[in-house]
Amino acid sequence: MSAVESKLAELGLTLPEVVPPLAAYQPAVQSGVYVYTSGQLPMVDGKLAATGKVGAEVTPEAAKELAATCALNALAAVKSVAGDLDRVARVVKVVGFVASAADFTGQPAVVNGASELLGAVLGDKGVHARSAVGVAVLPLDSPVEVEIQVELTEA
Repeated sequence: MSAVESKLAELGLTLPEVVPPLAAYQPAVQSGVYVYTSGQLPMVDGKLAATGKVGAEVTPEAAKELAATCALNALAAVKSVAGDLDRVARVVKVVGFVASAADFTGQPAVVNGASELLGAVLGDKGVHARSAVGVAVLPLDSPVEVEIQVELTEA
């Protein structure tokens, strides 16, 4: 078991299976030493964990947990192309999309769920640049979607 997966286990988490694509794309692609994930939804055991807009049907606290689930799914996507999460040199960028009620402005706090998970799992390697964007709707009426970009060490 890799050091990263051992850390996940220590946190009471398990790396899930890669979420199969919902359309014509790959969950992650590698270009040189970088891996770019597609947007990851909060899928758990093949099902969306929640639906609706944050600030309406979904509380910000629940959405923050969903963002962490998205980040965990993104790590699974990274592993699918990198082979081993111990190859992650650093998380370079996180982009979080939050399906928001018209008056909801707490997108950064929601996307903190993803950022905090990456920091807890990867330590200093999980510190990254980030965007947190409010949107009208996401695929399948998901409350959140997260994509990450990571730099790998040489194999």
